[in-house]
Amino acid sequence: MSGLSFFVLNSITSNVEYLECFNFNNKQTPKELLDKLINFFKSIPILDQKFLKVTVVYNNELATIVPKPLFDETNLIDYLKFNSKILKTDFITYDQIDEVDIVVVYVPLVNINNFIFDRFGSFEYRHSASILINRVLTLEKNTKKPKMFLNVEHKQFQIVVVENNLLKFYNRFDFITKEDFIYYLLFTAEQLKLNPEQFPLVLIGSINEGDDLYQIAYKYIRNVSILQSKSMLHSKDSSSNHFTLLNSL
Repeated sequence: MSGLSFFVLNSITSNVEYLECFNFNNKQTPKELLDKLINFFKSIPILDQKFLKVTVVYNNELATIVPKPLFDETNLIDYLKFNSKILKTDFITYDQIDEVDIVVVYVPLVNINNFIFDRFGSFEYRHSASILINRVLTLEKNTKKPKMFLNVEHKQFQIVVVENNLLKFYNRFDFITKEDFIYYLLFTAEQLKLNPEQFPLVLIGSINEGDDLYQIAYKYIRNVSILQSKSMLHSKDSSSNHFTLLNSL
């Protein structure tokens, strides 16, 4: 609700032909977001074409993870209602991460889906948590000790903790100040009994050495690093910016 991102990939050459993120000062209503989306499609020429494949990725707080052995498709609303503010009219769906027996239950936007379908026909949609968790577990398939990944985006970040190639923790946090940022980071570490002197913290996304978020993380966590891009895509940006987006196709 706080921004829109567009990513166009040439699947033959693996060239990233267009990648742009538009952040809004305030969260939008579903109708306002659709209006902005329509305007972007009208004003960005590269989006006005036919595509071989279209994927929509939702990045919102209306999501939770469920172990697959405990998952029951008839209980979708029950999985979300205790930690998300949902409406009776909300459509709830889920992604399956088969490799690790995890299900991500979430709320997509029906009006956005309808617009994309009308414009492009059939398409896929997923939650950003599914992409992030799957990619981190793929990168860390041989890691035995606990390791924390923190993906920074506009006014929010996600934490993924893995251990023994298993997901130990996932959550999403909104923040405004660097103090908010470090509070959620250290609180998560405390709840998981992770020693800041020992566990590795890998930073992803909109964060660089020298900026305020990196400096405050480095102040309290001994082992801090920034993930360098391992994508096979040909992009001018070799950092881990747009990590979820670049791993969505």
